[in-house]
Amino acid sequence: MTASDDTADRVLHRIEDAVLWLTLDRPEALNAITPAQRDRLITLLESAGADPAVRAVVLTATGRGFCAGADLRAPAGAAPAERAVGDVSRTLRRGAQRLVAAVLDCEKPVIAAVNGTAAGLGAQLALACDLVLAAEEARFIQVFARRGLVPDGGGAYLLPRLIGPQRAKELMFFGDALTATDAERLGLVNRVVPGPELAPTARRWAHRLAQGPTRALALTKQLVNASLESDRGTAFAAEAAAQELNMGTGDAKEGVASFVERRKPRFGGR
Repeated sequence: MTASDDTADRVLHRIEDAVLWLTLDRPEALNAITPAQRDRLITLLESAGADPAVRAVVLTATGRGFCAGADLRAPAGAAPAERAVGDVSRTLRRGAQRLVAAVLDCEKPVIAAVNGTAAGLGAQLALACDLVLAAEEARFIQVFARRGLVPDGGGAYLLPRLIGPQRAKELMFFGDALTATDAERLGLVNRVVPGPELAPTARRWAHRLAQGPTRALALTKQLVNASLESDRGTAFAAEAAAQELNMGTGDAKEGVASFVERRKPRFGGR
């Protein structure tokens, strides 16, 4: 196991049994993300994708909140009166959108272990993950309309794909808190567990993923994500190409051999 504590940006990270644990650690601010934390998460997620020692990722937080969104009190450049045209969109592209994209594009499966409130960008961060576990006390809030803002962090892209446009609009127009149970019912959450069971459940799920065929899982993630924007011909072509690439991996050969030999496969992640 390796571990590191970045006190400057308050992101804890460690590798344990081929699982990278990323933990937001600003409980006093309900883990509202600062620009430094955001950039650190992006770097760690990008590195995880290329690191053969990492085969799964868990994203969680300390304290009562998962993430209260972007920290609006943190320095973020020019004051409103000093902004030039294009500053806001540039900040968004380089900030919240890059963070959500880093989760979606990570080559390793990412599990969100949502321990408390996930609001605004925090909700998008959780929903961008491949699998979402939530403690019973977790809440998901598309808080933007409450502040007179337009959703960011890819929310208007993610939510309709997960639950359809009408449900997405309801959550975004009203900004009501969605309980973990209701989020599971709508399909935003894979599993709701008691708070004390959240970390152990995330560990079990991540361990299973880390023992799996890492390259096949990466290609599967790419296919599923791209399928939401592809026509059938494009999706079928991508599937065929992914199959061609994957059949050359050691794990694919091991999977076939284990089937023929009637034994459990031993995947090496390559």
